[in-house]
Amino acid sequence: MQRWRGLEDIPQDWGRSVVTIGSYDGVHRGHQLIIGRAVERARELGVPSVVVTFDPHPSEVVRPGSHPPLLAPHARRAELMAELGVDAVLVLPFTTGFSQLSPADFVVKVLVDKLHAQHVVEGPNFRFGHRAAGDVAFLRELGGTYDFGVEVVDLFVSGEAGGGLPFSSTLVRRLVADGDVTGAMEILGRPHRVEGVVVRGAQRGRELGFPTANVETLPHTAIPADGVYAGWLTVGGEAMPAAISVGTNVQFDATERTVEAYAIDRVGLELYGLHAAVDFLAYLRGMQKFESIEALLACMADDVKQARDLVAAHEAAAVTG
Repeated sequence: MQRWRGLEDIPQDWGRSVVTIGSYDGVHRGHQLIIGRAVERARELGVPSVVVTFDPHPSEVVRPGSHPPLLAPHARRAELMAELGVDAVLVLPFTTGFSQLSPADFVVKVLVDKLHAQHVVEGPNFRFGHRAAGDVAFLRELGGTYDFGVEVVDLFVSGEAGGGLPFSSTLVRRLVADGDVTGAMEILGRPHRVEGVVVRGAQRGRELGFPTANVETLPHTAIPADGVYAGWLTVGGEAMPAAISVGTNVQFDATERTVEAYAIDRVGLELYGLHAAVDFLAYLRGMQKFESIEALLACMADDVKQARDLVAAHEAAAVTG
């Protein structure tokens, strides 16, 4: 898959293509439906598929300080899009000047002059151009002028966890912030992930017999609510079942909020300085302060057992079904 940053990175000889545009943070199941349809339509037409997205998030430029928590960094989004069969991802630097392009100018500058769009696939709520003045109806009108088709894909609707709301990144962020990683997984189609470099912490876990990888998360990461979770720690492509702690270490009156993962049944891991990913499968319990270290250790042992069992059951279900 080709990856471009800025319009100038697009090859000069780029021909017709099928395009879809959006922030696509998280690449959740609703996004997957839209992107998947773009890939399918591109194959029908015998042209490449392109996803256009933005960096930073447009809200940060339009309303500084309002950057939403991110469900996935751009590199991770590109990986997920590649798995869907996308041929190219264009990340457009979203600047003040770019935000002021009229809807018509945006279409000409990006879709017509550079990507030579033959077909565009979007969701029904797609907005574009200065002050988000452009909508799907106007995009269709411009398609008639500039010779590209427009197709609208209906949104998925969430189940009980999402309150029956349409799938959206905003909904996933709310579920993650509430610690409902199971509900978030329903909409994402996979566990929510945070990632970063493993750094040295206070090393109390090592002293207690449960050495953890302290993951320094990327800026603006959507981090689940404080608590203990079951999931995986992935380093170097190896996913290891893990018990995960999010929050301040209230047992030792710490104040820094951290994400720490204990790789279950793994001994002698040296992970400092390595890039790691933490995937959240299920919430186990809230953070609490124990009357003694012995009580803490007993609870940690139970956390590990629960996490081991939940991950094993999930992996077994994935194999059989």
